Amino acid sequence: MTPTSPERAAGRVHGSHAHDSSADTTLALHTRAVPAGDVNAVPALLAPLAELVRQHGTLYDWAATQPQPRALKGRAPVYVATVPDTTETVVVRHAWHGGFFAPLTTDRFRRPTRAPREFAHSERLRSLGIPTTTVLGFARYDAGPGLCRVDVVSRFIPDAFDLGMVAAGLVPELSCAQALPATQALLVQLAQQGVVHPDLNVKNVLLTQSALGPQAMIIDVDVVRWESAADARAVLDANLRRLTRSAKKWRRQFGCALSDDALQQFEQSTIAALNASSPAPAHQ
Repeated sequence: MTPTSPERAAGRVHGSHAHDSSADTTLALHTRAVPAGDVNAVPALLAPLAELVRQHGTLYDWAATQPQPRALKGRAPVYVATVPDTTETVVVRHAWHGGFFAPLTTDRFRRPTRAPREFAHSERLRSLGIPTTTVLGFARYDAGPGLCRVDVVSRFIPDAFDLGMVAAGLVPELSCAQALPATQALLVQLAQQGVVHPDLNVKNVLLTQSALGPQAMIIDVDVVRWESAADARAVLDANLRRLTRSAKKWRRQFGCALSDDALQQFEQSTIAALNASSPAPAHQ
């Protein structure tokens, strides 16, 4: 059975707005007002994105008209498009609430929304050398007093897949045996920097090929937090618990190559890798 994934958990396309492995400089966002909202973006994209909002109403509506791969259906599709007058190919996703109250709250958020936090967390993680989404900007649209809707724009990287897709055997070019060591390295990095991801699951660990082999990266980073007082082992244990629980749930739903024995071995080897690693610099 092929998994049907929500917008924030789509296989190839969601994996496509992963961090590229080049040495990016620190990004800063600039703001420009547009009718009934504002656009916040890196300088090179600010004017073209603002113009797209003026022409199409929202970035998401513009991206939906472009020829591109489309994410699996769920909460909403994710669109890929090249920003006019630039060479930047981006992923545009519309933000939706999840959880029990999602049918009531739908896509309306209190300002300033989670988008600025996602950008800030992305930049902080990247500055620490932790692979993650490269957020290039976002646009907010007024939706009532103190409320708005928001589209988030991220850099597109082709051929990135989430761990769930790999574990389910849906990525012929990348095996679970290749993905797990890369995931282990990511977990050690997070632990060394005190980064706890309260929603860590097989859909927000992405795998891509690099010159050094498979690389894992973390996404949905608006929810991460830094536990500066916690030791690295406590952080690792918290992240491991969430990821292995997600893997077992994924296995029940879709089937995958991650048996209980394999997961236990993965946990033990990840703990051993942390113990053998050099201490990371103090949390920034």
